[in-house]
Amino acid sequence: MALGPRLDLRQSQSLVMTPQLQQAIRLLAASNLEIETFIGEALEANPLLEAGEMRVEDREAPADSEPHDATPDAATGEAALDIDTGALDRDRDTGDWSAQMGSGGDGASGEAGFDFENRSGEEPTLAEHLEAQIGACAPNEHLCLIARHLINLLDEAGYLATPLREVAAALGVTLADVEDALSVVQSLDPTGVGARSLSECLTLQAIEADRYDPCMRVMLDNLELVAAGSFAHIRRICRVDEEDLAEMLAELRSYDPKPGLRFGGGGSAAVVPDILLTAGADEGWDIRLNEDTLPRLVVNRSYYLTLREGSSSKAARGWLSEKLADANWLIKALDQRQKTILKVAAEIVKQQAGFFRKGVSELKPLTLARVAEAIEMHESTVSRVTSNKYLHCERGTFELKYFFSSGVGGGSDGEGASAATVKARIRALCDAEDATKVLSDDALVDLLKAEGFDLARRTVAKYREAIGIGSSVQRRRAKKLARM
Repeated sequence: MALGPRLDLRQSQSLVMTPQLQQAIRLLAASNLEIETFIGEALEANPLLEAGEMRVEDREAPADSEPHDATPDAATGEAALDIDTGALDRDRDTGDWSAQMGSGGDGASGEAGFDFENRSGEEPTLAEHLEAQIGACAPNEHLCLIARHLINLLDEAGYLATPLREVAAALGVTLADVEDALSVVQSLDPTGVGARSLSECLTLQAIEADRYDPCMRVMLDNLELVAAGSFAHIRRICRVDEEDLAEMLAELRSYDPKPGLRFGGGGSAAVVPDILLTAGADEGWDIRLNEDTLPRLVVNRSYYLTLREGSSSKAARGWLSEKLADANWLIKALDQRQKTILKVAAEIVKQQAGFFRKGVSELKPLTLARVAEAIEMHESTVSRVTSNKYLHCERGTFELKYFFSSGVGGGSDGEGASAATVKARIRALCDAEDATKVLSDDALVDLLKAEGFDLARRTVAKYREAIGIGSSVQRRRAKKLARM
């Protein structure tokens, strides 16, 4: 066989993500606040886009003002919820989507759009930094769920302003559980987060530095004297001399009174919910997008006609047509984003209805695949929808990913239950047991099985130990001592 250069023609098929498809995927994964920023840049980049109500003259624009090859009905037409590459490309090339859409989103048309990938790669927020540590610090999934909720309540400085009793009532758990979860949050880095006062914040840092002796404790309990400069009074109540007091004050100045401010984006208190959930009629639910963060985006038809009539060159007309196509495609993509988010959120609420009515003890195991199958979407689409999206209900504000948890011990229906629910039932059974008839692990297995939790004995023992409940022998001895 001769060796030498030659030319060959080959045919092959490959899947290529167009810039429009990539933009649509990024829009789906973005939060409402990111979309709002994105809209501001889109309005600057595209003169045909306009925020606000559509004007009368826009609605009455001549039917032949631009092509109508692919114009769906904005009010009644059912847009595709999964992103279709071909459909989006066709809309960009020939379609006109100039009807008003409550798109709540934005779109940067043109070549330089809002860079969601670079934005997500910035310095992590306080909430992201803390949640990354929860798995290794929380002793069990039940406390992990409560701790994640507490993290969402922290302000940008890292403080918790919500009373623990309100948290317990909102989640349907005991006050002791919330206190244990707060201890988990306060054990995270940076030291001092989760504090409910400046004194507690500095106390946590003093304990971490192994400087929380009786003298330091007295000074931290009387910070108002430090602020007032009453050092003689402080020296007397702390029973220290001037040298020790100077050392204590130097130590105090080295602590960070606002540890949460070290992180980008502040704390989770700045989170604005994307989805609002309220109880509806007949035990149903009303689900809607938060329109406060979703400005309307429309095409200014009259301005388009004015520019087209004044365009004499072919290049100017081409540029104008490109901007129109960009605007039409963007509004449709945002409308699809809205419908997709609502559809996914509705299925999550349907699957986790027990949580919204009774609290975390009714949280069921749920996977992305299960939601995707129920609404006939791809699992990756559901994953993007649940990223950076928050739902607000009567129990508080939760990230959509909060409602996904592992399942254990499937009953006769094979559905299983979340680990948090099983642990809550074990705790309830142990708390209600008769002091003279303490339940063994085998007895717990039988009781749980009667309730539909099909668990092995070793699993029950593992969960019992994880929530800090001793064996039947230990509990019997403790209850006997309590009666003496």
